[in-house]
Order: sequence, then structure tokens, then C-alpha cells
Amino acid sequence: MIDWIKRVAQDIDDIDVSIFEGLAATRSPLLDKVMPRLTDVADHSVLWLGIAGALGASRNRRAKRAALRGVATIAATSLIANQVAKRVNRRPRPSLATVPLARLSRRLPTSTSFPSGHAASAAAFATAVGLEWPVLSVPLRALAALVGLSRVTTGAHYPSDVAAGWLLGTAVAEVGARLVPPAEPPSAIRRPGVIQLEARPTGSGLVLVVNPASHSGEGERVLAAVGDQLPDAEIVELTEDSEVEHVMHESASRAEVLGVAGGDGTVRTAAQAARDADVPLAVFPAGTFNHFAKDAGAYPLRAAIAAVKRGTADKVDLAYLNDEIFLNTASIGVYTDFVAIRERNEKRMGKPAAALYAGLRTLLRSHAISVRVDERTARVDLLFIGNSEYQPHGFAPSFREQLDDGLLDLRMLDASSFGATLTVLAALLTGQLARHKRYHEFHAPSLRIEVVDGGPVRVARDGEVGEEATVLDLRVDRRALTVYRHAGVH
Repeated sequence: MIDWIKRVAQDIDDIDVSIFEGLAATRSPLLDKVMPRLTDVADHSVLWLGIAGALGASRNRRAKRAALRGVATIAATSLIANQVAKRVNRRPRPSLATVPLARLSRRLPTSTSFPSGHAASAAAFATAVGLEWPVLSVPLRALAALVGLSRVTTGAHYPSDVAAGWLLGTAVAEVGARLVPPAEPPSAIRRPGVIQLEARPTGSGLVLVVNPASHSGEGERVLAAVGDQLPDAEIVELTEDSEVEHVMHESASRAEVLGVAGGDGTVRTAAQAARDADVPLAVFPAGTFNHFAKDAGAYPLRAAIAAVKRGTADKVDLAYLNDEIFLNTASIGVYTDFVAIRERNEKRMGKPAAALYAGLRTLLRSHAISVRVDERTARVDLLFIGNSEYQPHGFAPSFREQLDDGLLDLRMLDASSFGATLTVLAALLTGQLARHKRYHEFHAPSLRIEVVDGGPVRVARDGEVGEEATVLDLRVDRRALTVYRHAGVH
């Protein structure tokens, strides 16, 4: 048996060497010119980091997530390939005797040959980015395959080294997707094209309500930018004594366009005023997280200003909880604590890790409540309601592909016992929460949620805590509000 295994291994090695020598002996000016340059630019993953930088600099949120996933996967793959696999299998590099001098790379490798680190990083990046943003999967995999080919044609690796590296990089990306699931591909139902309103290059007809002190003075930056680029806009500055709701409605009553600069809670008040006055809303991001502005295509500030100048807009849904609107999310009970802890830590830890930490903190001190949803009773610790479907699934909802799907996104989590808490935390850590039996998710245009025991619970809309209630009647008024958005932001 051992002799048979040795013979098979020797046969495979002979085939490996034959393929390498065949490629090396191929005379081709194109290979001589392209392959060394391609293999050099892939050194230290410079090629992939450059692509990640371009994706991260875009305004597309899916592209940013893809870039982050790609870079993280390269880091993990490089560690495994260079610090583990190459130390275990110390295969020598191929002989360069048959490789044309013009085809040799600028930097000859000195490490062991198996597996190919270049191929591993290439496959890791292409697979990871493709999982997060499928439209890039084929072109990136094709580019990664060419990088792998370049490692053989320039004499750096045997074909089996490249194949092993490719399998390693792909495996690390797939495991990463299990631990931190990517957002689902965009729905086949896409938002309609941009609505063309009257262009307002100087801001005429715009009444902008702004809190100069919002988010450590971000409101002041909005004031300066709007004053400079939209000089004909009317500015209404809020003070500590202002009754925000009254100011919004009074401003909307005389505006052709109601503008607002503030956090999501202030934007929600402005949305109600704009809806009542039947005027479009222009959102100028000036809050801490600006969730609605980002999803609506009015972020960053220059995009919001450009939308008003050009008159580009879209229709978005308004969701109602007990006849009061919310633009992003609503919640009851301790989910408000979960969100506060997650958002306080996500810039330092990243959203998945912050969600895990927030889940641990919240679940360990939470008190479950029983709710009835459309005649089904469930015991829940965390309850989240989104206006339109959020991505990704599970308890780290981050963004929406569209704001006009006419649906509520209800997510409930039950961890009412110590054992349930442990299994939920394990599922959260491994990215399997969306499939856990104690996690429930529904999408519907209307819902009725009743608190079965424990009395009234706190209600929060767009991060602001409001009244207590025992019954939550939820509905969506589809495409009820016109909101300015930059035509180039998706």
C-alpha cells in the first residue's frame, strides 16, 4: 500500500514538472511581456489592495463591504500560507534553467514553494469580494487565475503549488462567509429611475432647518456649505428652546422644498412635516450615523447639495407605528440598549464584532417578554422593526438596497434561558443566527404586535425612546415621501 502511494505521488510530481517545463519552454513575446509585470504587481498583494482601495473610495455601500471583506480575507490567508503551510511543506522552488530570461520576475522568491502565496491571496480576494458583490466575481476570478498562471510561467511555482494556493484562499473566504455572512444579492425588484424635479442651482425655494450644534458642530459645517453653494436658501437655525416639531411644520408650510440638517430623529420629524405639507424633503447629513441619508442617497454632504442643485429625487416608504412615522427602525424593550451599545463600539471594533459584544451585554442582563404577532406567540429578548428590508440578515442589520419595497422587516430573538443564551451567542459568533430556531424574521406590509405579559414596554423610533405601549400597530405607506437623492448614489 505504501509503495503504491509513493508511485502515485511520483507520477503526480512528474506530471507537475512536465507541465511546468512545457509552459516555461513556450516561446511567446506576449507571455514575456505580460506575465512578469502581472506577477510583480501582485507582490505583497499590491494589486488586490489597490482594487480594494478603489472599491472603498466609492459611494456604493456594497463595494465598501466587499473591499473590507477582501482585505480581511487576504490577511488571514497570507498568515496561514506563509507562516503555517510553507513551514510544514518545505518544497524547493523549480529550476529556472528552462525559463526565458525576459520572463523572469523582478524579484526572485526565496521562500519555499508550496503553496503559492500569490495564488492564495488572489483566490482569497476574488472569492471574498465576489461573495459580497457577485457582479465582480467573474472578472476578479479571471484576474486571479492570470496571476496564478504568471507564477508558473515566470518560474516561481509548480502548477500544483498554484492549485493548492487557490484552494487555500477559496477555503478561507468561504469560512469567513460562514462566520460573517455577506449581504444577500440585490433583489430583482429594483427602485424606479430617478425622479426629475425642478433644478435649484442656487437653492431658491429651499427652507433648511438646521441645528448648528448637532454632532459636535457638524451643523455648522452644513450651514457654511449651504450658504456658499445654495445662497438663495432660507436658513432656520434651531436653538435649545426651539419646539422642533412646530418649527418643522411652520417651515414646511412656506417651503417649496423642506430641508433638514440633523440626526435621524430630527430627520424623522422633518419627514412628517414634509408629508403633511406635501413638499419634497432634502436631507443634509449632520448626525452621528446618518442612516437614512446614506440609504436614501443623500450622503456625503456634497451629494445632498448636488441633488438639490440638479433636482434629482426618489420616492421612499414611510412606516408607521401606532400612527407615528419612523424612517429607519423601531423597537421595543432592550433592543434600544442593544443598538446603543453596538453603535458606540462599531467604529472601534467593526459592526459584526460590535454586534456580538452588544448581544452579549444585552442578553446577559435582559428580561424576556411575550409577544403575539399575527396570532403566533413568542418569547423575545430583542425585537427590531425596519422600514423596508435590511441587509444582512441576523441581528446586525446595516443597510437597505431600496427604500420603497412596501415591507416591514421584523426580527425577534429569544434567549430567555441561560442555555438559550449560550446557543444564541454561539450562532451569533459563527454567523448562523439567521438559521437559529430562536431567531424569527418576517416581512409584511403591515403587522400587529401585542405584548402578552409584563405590561407596557418602551417604544423607540429611529433611535429615540418614546411612549410605552402594549399594542403596536405597524403599516407602510408605500412611496409616500419624495426625497432628494444624488443620481450617482445607489
